[in-house]
Amino acid sequence: MVLFPALVAFLPYQGDKYLAPDKAGELQESMRELKRLAQAARKEFQQLAQAFHEVHPQLDMHRTSQWMNQSQYIRPHFWTYFQGEGLASEPMFALRLYGDQASYGVSLEVSFVERKKDEWSLTKQHQVLQVAVAAPIYYMVQADGESRRIEGSEENRQALLEQLAQHQIRKVLVKVDVDLTQADNMEAVLSQLEAAFELLLPYYQATR
Repeated sequence: MVLFPALVAFLPYQGDKYLAPDKAGELQESMRELKRLAQAARKEFQQLAQAFHEVHPQLDMHRTSQWMNQSQYIRPHFWTYFQGEGLASEPMFALRLYGDQASYGVSLEVSFVERKKDEWSLTKQHQVLQVAVAAPIYYMVQADGESRRIEGSEENRQALLEQLAQHQIRKVLVKVDVDLTQADNMEAVLSQLEAAFELLLPYYQATR
């Protein structure tokens, strides 16, 4: 049994262009079906985010991302931010879908909302590098407009601190993945997310 069937079915549409059905010509019906699938997929992700939030009611759950961007290109990798104490510009937790139909899951991360950042957001986010690291935690590092995944090791942490001092990188997130490919019950998923939360809590606290 697939635990999130609509999410899985929606993943292959990444980057496709959505057309309003009344402007889609012979694609009208397929666009209607795509919209129904997109809404169902977003609802499944919202239900997962809500279930996580019920375990952490002290966090303020933001709205789940939309299933397409302003240019109407499809983005099935939904995300939801969970704000703790402090301002909306500060680092917080986020739940983010990743992968494709062959291998997919959700990652829990410590990051901030780019469109709400202020002059201190990056400085606070960089404090995650002050905390010792080990697998399964990993870094997502942004430099020159591109993001790359880097294994969570002390050697890499020291290298990133040096690169940060040399202004070679812009942003560093800490993340833990929870594989959903074989998931068959919500309780197990929430248990893994709780373990990820406990692992990431010291990094979040370092950004305060």
